Amino acid sequence: MNTYVLLFRGINVGGRNTIHMKTLVDALTNCGCRHVKTYNQSGNVVLQNPTPPGESIWLSIGNAVGFSPDIITLSRLQFSNAVKNNPFTAKDGKTIHFYFYPIQAKPNITRLEKLRSPSEAYKIVDSVFYLYAPDGIGRSKLVAGLASCLDYSVTGRNLNTILKLDKLMSDIAREGV
Repeated sequence: MNTYVLLFRGINVGGRNTIHMKTLVDALTNCGCRHVKTYNQSGNVVLQNPTPPGESIWLSIGNAVGFSPDIITLSRLQFSNAVKNNPFTAKDGKTIHFYFYPIQAKPNITRLEKLRSPSEAYKIVDSVFYLYAPDGIGRSKLVAGLASCLDYSVTGRNLNTILKLDKLMSDIAREGV
């Protein structure tokens, strides 16, 4: 069995696109996925499946929740590489963010630089946009304009969540052996 992380975009925010984690776990389990675990209510799922979750699983999720959420799927190796490639260090994991998108983008660097505040720093490695935002992301113009700068919708997680998901992936990989 292979281990994957599913990152849902834009669910359970402001009362829209609500997905109960139990419903999600049940839908994935009914599709044959094993060791399905969620982390918080923002759409972080770690599971095992023989192959990368595909269209039949997405349809099952859509049928269970009543809409088709955007989902980024990463293998354990892809996710571990994203963690290893993180160029930033900070004592507060809320200041470092990983934004995932489905394919390597050709970013609009001029626009990124225009939106970036003096305190923010970023780096792009493969299909991950890493952001150091010591002042937070709530009012960040860079975060607000990120999808247009990359030409793709992105889904982001802070370092604390990334590290928790990395640990869940390791735990599940051991369980499934």
